[in-house]
Amino acid sequence: MSTHINAPDGAIAEAVLLPGDPLRAKFIADHFLENAVCYNEVRGMYGFTGLYHGKKVSVQGTGMGQPSLSIYVNELFQFYNVQRAIRVGTCGAIQKSLNLRDTLLVNAACSDSSLVAQRFGSLHYAPAADFILLETAYRTAVNLGIDVKVGECASSDLFYDENNNWKKWAQYGVLGIEMEAAELYTLAAKFSRKALAILTVSDHIVTGEETKAEDREKTFTNMIKLALETAVASL
Repeated sequence: MSTHINAPDGAIAEAVLLPGDPLRAKFIADHFLENAVCYNEVRGMYGFTGLYHGKKVSVQGTGMGQPSLSIYVNELFQFYNVQRAIRVGTCGAIQKSLNLRDTLLVNAACSDSSLVAQRFGSLHYAPAADFILLETAYRTAVNLGIDVKVGECASSDLFYDENNNWKKWAQYGVLGIEMEAAELYTLAAKFSRKALAILTVSDHIVTGEETKAEDREKTFTNMIKLALETAVASL
């Protein structure tokens, strides 16, 4: 057991999906995994392990923001031998070419987080996805007929961005804003693990369009299926 994950040895698979919302973790377990067992309820951050196409896969909620994700991913990597971590989350689109419910494969993640400064000081680190997972996800999407966009996201500590910093990210080609991917990629590099973020556009910062909370929890199934197929392809 670790501080925030109440799971015995062997309860968590080598491949783990990481939704921010713990209720999305439960939704994935209930609707996509066979024989799913809940291994964690600490702080309401559900974790489940089950079978997908006969292969063992886990799904663990991480909460919102890089500090929260950092706690769970550190523990998954250090104490549970997780080798592949795939974030399944949402983002706000900042390019007019994107639409609600589009699926994004994040090849790299910018960040405004103080976590970067605490680790690297005046240095600038470039958190990037694992190429094999990224390539697998892209090829899988093509085979499944899921239209995906590949590009950068920005992982921001600010949800309510009064300074409109998203406009600067957009100017440099960033596709969307979310809150976790950069830390996931950084930790994967530190621990020599594989990581990928697959995102669904839940709202559009440019146009003001948005989806409902229940949609974000229960209906972004292209992203979930793509993440699961990618996870088991590497097992």
